[in-house]
Amino acid sequence: MRTAFYPGSFDPPTNGHVEVARAAARLVDRLVVGVGIHPGKSPLFAPAERLEMLREVFEPIAQEEGAALACVTFDNLVVDAAQQHGASLLIRGLRDGTDLDYEMQMAGMNATLKPGVQTVFLPASPIARPITATLVRQIAAMGGDVSAFVPSPVLARLTGRFGRGA
Repeated sequence: MRTAFYPGSFDPPTNGHVEVARAAARLVDRLVVGVGIHPGKSPLFAPAERLEMLREVFEPIAQEEGAALACVTFDNLVVDAAQQHGASLLIRGLRDGTDLDYEMQMAGMNATLKPGVQTVFLPASPIARPITATLVRQIAAMGGDVSAFVPSPVLARLTGRFGRGA
């Protein structure tokens, strides 16, 4: 069984994350989505809320693509978490050259730490390239319309959190 680990903060999950999850689910038998927990960060959504959103949004995608889905949290090194969940592939989405430069450095470090875990880069479509969870949070917090950037279950959570036109 080919298993991939797709890590991120997913605060909140965006349409860009959906694209990457769909592409990853096409490549593997099992996709493990890992919500990173970092003590120094103050996320908008609690880990349990992010896991709920991810399951709601990614489960139909995984089923459609024929992959099993697991959503977990982790607070250790990404490659250690991947290995703990039986993954031999580490999924990373790329929006632009800046992402590529950073991700190449990370892939090199991760390959040194865990040679059995291969990083796979999946490019974003042109429409998803400008989407970041940070921008979505900022726009929603200021009453802007983020409906073009997030799946409807995530939009409902953002609207519940911020009210107005999120």
